[in-house]
Amino acid sequence: MPSSIIDSEYFKDMFGTQEMRNIFSEENMVESWIKTEGALAAAQEKLGVIPNGIADKIKATSIKDFSMKEMKSEFDRVGFPILPFVHQLNASLDSESARWVHYGATTQDILDTGTVLQIKEGLEYIESEILHIRNALSTLVSDHRNTAMSGRTFQQLAAPISFGYKVAVWLNEIDRHLDRLKELRERILVGQCAGAVGTFATLKDRGMDVQKEMMNILELHQPDITWHTARDRWAELIFWQGLVTSTLGKIANEIGILMRSEIGEVSEPFEKGRGASTTLPQKRNPISCEPIIAIAAKMRGLVENQLSVMIQEHERPIGPMHLEWMIIPEAFVLMSGSLKHSRYVLENLVVDKDKMLENLGLNGGLIMAEAVMMGLAPKIGKKKAHDIIYEAAGFANDQGISLEDALKNDETITSLLSEQEIKDLINPLNYLGSVEEMIDQVLTKRNKSNRNEKMG
Repeated sequence: MPSSIIDSEYFKDMFGTQEMRNIFSEENMVESWIKTEGALAAAQEKLGVIPNGIADKIKATSIKDFSMKEMKSEFDRVGFPILPFVHQLNASLDSESARWVHYGATTQDILDTGTVLQIKEGLEYIESEILHIRNALSTLVSDHRNTAMSGRTFQQLAAPISFGYKVAVWLNEIDRHLDRLKELRERILVGQCAGAVGTFATLKDRGMDVQKEMMNILELHQPDITWHTARDRWAELIFWQGLVTSTLGKIANEIGILMRSEIGEVSEPFEKGRGASTTLPQKRNPISCEPIIAIAAKMRGLVENQLSVMIQEHERPIGPMHLEWMIIPEAFVLMSGSLKHSRYVLENLVVDKDKMLENLGLNGGLIMAEAVMMGLAPKIGKKKAHDIIYEAAGFANDQGISLEDALKNDETITSLLSEQEIKDLINPLNYLGSVEEMIDQVLTKRNKSNRNEKMG
């Protein structure tokens, strides 16, 4: 039985995707180490540090040339993952070539740079999925910019909004996450290869040149200084993933609440049997929202773990490196699960316009009390208008009548407002404020961003 839910044959596709598991698979991890060693050798060849021809032989190898059983056995004994790997790489080469493998490097150089290659691949997958989610949100905003619904504060009916406005808030948040991704790529897609304490001592005065050429080959950025014990880059990465999955968790939570029997304004796409209860045949549960919410909570814990990794001693710490081996792959796999479910729900979300309109009339339309108050305010002042409408709303509550009837039964109000004015003031579509303008701003920013991406 697997000890991790993301590796469970039964549960794994609920909490991750095969694509991301492939990126952070053991096979791809070892292949990333081979790419790193090959790039190191190629850089050293170009600068005359080692003989020519070594890099091509390294690049020609693959995990298929290794005995993973022997490699694991040695790792279990040694405790460091790269030494057994280097021994397997050496064994796949001729003795002369093997002399120059891993020349001037240290374990963490290969681990970190190899992981960055996996991170780079993982971020490309993540960005693609976020863009699909952004497109789904944009469609919902455009389709429902005028779909009136109840705005709620403290889980109580408050004042009208449009569903497009609600979704535009989500869309704007996703856009900020994409902006952050562009910025953090510059800081995160950085490799390193600087030797035991990061000084390049083994390569003398050629170290920085070797590193620069190596990173050019790998299409990574060169660091200003060795970052063996400076883990802010990866802390920022995990924090960003925590931000994105928390946004998705918020959206899923909102959808789940709006699916409640008492509300029923939106629902997950229906598939026969999906979300069915074992005992309640009438139920259609928010089954896709559940893992999104759970993953968001788990990711926040990983953020805390990665921040702990930043506390390191000297030029190589005891323990934090091993913690990252647990955090990074799990974070990427879990995030892929959140993105998968979010994309599915948002691309196929069922929106019940009629139910939204019906719910605006709950409590006899008392949700429009503020609108009536603001209609009176220019005539008699805000405070006096508040007091009058407060009394009228209380009367409607006590008598079990609609706000409209309560207003029409109040002589003070009818002396100030005509019947048509009352009807206009209690119409939710007349009290959406600057919703349209804000929606346009969000969509304009998004469209501008799309144009810039295509030009880039």
